[in-house]
Amino acid sequence: MPHLGGLEARIAARIAPTLADLGYELVRLSVLGRETPTVQVMADRADGSLISVDDCEQISHAVGAVLDVDDPIPGAWMLEVSSAGIDRPLTRLKDWDRFAGHLVKAEVDVPIDGRRRFSGVVMGTRDGAGLIRLDDGNEAALPLADIRKARLVLTDALIEASAALSGIDQTASDEGEARRVPKLNPGKPGKKGSGRKAADKNTVGKN
Repeated sequence: MPHLGGLEARIAARIAPTLADLGYELVRLSVLGRETPTVQVMADRADGSLISVDDCEQISHAVGAVLDVDDPIPGAWMLEVSSAGIDRPLTRLKDWDRFAGHLVKAEVDVPIDGRRRFSGVVMGTRDGAGLIRLDDGNEAALPLADIRKARLVLTDALIEASAALSGIDQTASDEGEARRVPKLNPGKPGKKGSGRKAADKNTVGKN
């Protein structure tokens, strides 16, 4: 699972087994807002292929049911489910190994050699850290626990690799953005007046 803490870690621990039973993996989980928090769940298929709108629906119902029973968040909340997409975040060590050879941009909480932002080629992992070959040829090791965010850079090579894995056309648009799975935003299961709102299936843009 991704490195998390506090409420997010507790929610992730509750929903990860359910996702695994359905053939999915948790990529990222965030809880945003206070008055009516939004639980953002980003997931992949266990085989590494991109999830579809139908997958998002299935995940939404399953995760919503788990959280409705465990009720880790007092009061009303919203659930948002999305695919990791092509230019995805790297939140787990396995992501850094899987996408070795592709470009990444990353930011860390604790400066490394006086810098917080890095960009370069993913080189896998070592001792709990993601490795990047920088533009100057040097290598930087970013401890997973210290990474604030790390995201792949959308390139033709990445699009082709994702298309080959998924067996579907992941052609980028003229603006260089890839077709992405839209987010689903159901209200809390069982809450009066809750409903489901989904973006158009042909939405193009960043999650």
